[in-house]
Amino acid sequence: MVTWQQFAGEAPGLAELFVRRHSATGNLCLLATHRSDGYPRISPMEPQLFENHLVLVGMPGTTKFRDLHRDRRFCLHTATIDPHVGDGDVKLFGDAENLQDEALHARFADDLFARSGFDLRGQRFDPFFVASLNGASSVTFEDGKLTVTIWKPGQGERRVLK
Repeated sequence: MVTWQQFAGEAPGLAELFVRRHSATGNLCLLATHRSDGYPRISPMEPQLFENHLVLVGMPGTTKFRDLHRDRRFCLHTATIDPHVGDGDVKLFGDAENLQDEALHARFADDLFARSGFDLRGQRFDPFFVASLNGASSVTFEDGKLTVTIWKPGQGERRVLK
């Protein structure tokens, strides 16, 4: 499992861009999953960075979570509002793992309440999906040139200028 912390250590530029874009959209991202018939599904979600994990949280019982129970593979894309992608964008690829750790869940709920006032304290989190990352890419413009940055575990960041 490649945690958010490991990813950020190997791909600091991609991690920083993800955090910046994630924050700029009020934490909104688009989650791609596989429907039961094999077709892709895209759903909005607000993933959270917590204790070195990228947590894929949301309302329990949703179709996106049923998808992840059936097929753990996902792609998470920072929401892009600029058709010219002037601020860049990031895609993260991985597997969702249902991490059942009640102490972690309690700390997460306490932190969420402290940051947002949204109170999930005392509730059971099942699922509590955390990302195990196996790839990432970004698109940015640097000095007027399109730059694609790619990461795979153990290989660091690789930039391709277009």
